[in-house]
Amino acid sequence: MSSILIVDDEQSIRKVLKIFLDKQGYKISTATKLAETYSLLKEKKFSLILLDINLPDGNSLEYIKKIKELNNNSSIIVMTAQDTMNNAIQAIKNGAYDYITKPFDLNDSFLLTIEKAVKNSIKDSKIEKLETDIKKYDMDSFNIIGKSNQMKKVFKDIGRIAESSHTVLILGESGSGKELVSKAIHLSGPNSKKPYVQVNITAIPTELIESELFGYEKGAFTGASNKKIGRFEEANGGTILLDEIGDMSYDLQSKLLRVLEEKKFYRLGSQKPIKFEVRIVASTNKDLENEVKKKNFREDLYFRLNSISIELPTLRERKSDIPLLIDFFLSKYTGQDGIVKTPTEEFIRILIDYDWPGNVRELENSIKKVVLMDPDINLDKQSIDDYLPKISKKIKKQENKVNYKKFIENIFTSNQLPNEGLHKMIIDKMEKTLIESILIKNKGDMGLSCSQLGLTKKMLLSKITKLDIDKKITQN
Repeated sequence: MSSILIVDDEQSIRKVLKIFLDKQGYKISTATKLAETYSLLKEKKFSLILLDINLPDGNSLEYIKKIKELNNNSSIIVMTAQDTMNNAIQAIKNGAYDYITKPFDLNDSFLLTIEKAVKNSIKDSKIEKLETDIKKYDMDSFNIIGKSNQMKKVFKDIGRIAESSHTVLILGESGSGKELVSKAIHLSGPNSKKPYVQVNITAIPTELIESELFGYEKGAFTGASNKKIGRFEEANGGTILLDEIGDMSYDLQSKLLRVLEEKKFYRLGSQKPIKFEVRIVASTNKDLENEVKKKNFREDLYFRLNSISIELPTLRERKSDIPLLIDFFLSKYTGQDGIVKTPTEEFIRILIDYDWPGNVRELENSIKKVVLMDPDINLDKQSIDDYLPKISKKIKKQENKVNYKKFIENIFTSNQLPNEGLHKMIIDKMEKTLIESILIKNKGDMGLSCSQLGLTKKMLLSKITKLDIDKKITQN
């Protein structure tokens, strides 16, 4: 019988979890604070620890290392009511198996997570030694906003790979936040105090990219009056982001592959190799597999870069995050005298209904523009009509005519459709999109949403669970 330790200062949570897990055949112990946890861990071993973050005697994220030392093979699932990017990344990075957000449902999905975590505890290998002091750095400069399930997965992925030195490939449409994810990986890793260098391949003329990446010696070519350090040399010991690598020329791809394999390069005009230790992060908005098939991208370089990949969702795939992003950008771009402008419900609804082909970057630029141009404190539909005409025209067209073909295309962003069960997959995705949109539009009002959908509350709650819809949008 596997043993589980529940650590939470809320009696109701301990009681409910104990009753539920007892019925599943687990042996349950409980603790209310870190001190009690340490005492129990010295007495016995647990397959799983369900650990609340905020305890009376400390923040448990800071003590995961100590807990792992006391009970090395146990899995830890962090429980938190503060669903933030930092908590997600730090929990996974510091050795937690997973993290779940309060309030949670005691359903099949929850039980599956528990079962997987218990099985994970069987393995012998120790979790990689982590730093005792959590790094302190300014997250505001690159904060990734989002509480949707899609973004939670991204945060977990960052936490899992941050401590390694593996090459990472970040995939996503333009404006979806690839640069922010790259910076988060660097700042969450062991070399966070080392250089972070970002190179935008598309911003540098093709004939200058090689010298930009690897540098050159004085006199290497006409105009080379002084020696120049390349970006790889500049990033030595830290991280280099090769942004939009899908646009790199085929010839330079060959040279880059050789550099990555040999861990050395030559400045232009030099015969002396320069060794380097740099974490490589590459990003692209292109389908590299398709580019390989079209002979635009080297297959061997693709496999070299794609050892670990993170695929970012489009903004239209995570519309529940749009109100959060609007609030964030309104605070970032205040009006005159530092006043934060207030969006009306209609203003938010229109921005939710828009498809955002430019993703988060387009949303940010739109908010910046409307804050600057609109003299009123309150932002409404007229603000969009006057200062965001592209969005206004698009929404009016959508209101006049429903483009079902476009609707289906927007639901599917992956070319890998199933060979079987396609009808159910389409219907489920359409239904999920419809229900999420109605709930967001109605700010979580279940009564109003049930009325518009023609469903009873019981039916709607059942569909929310079945379709894995984020329950937070029902609590606004």
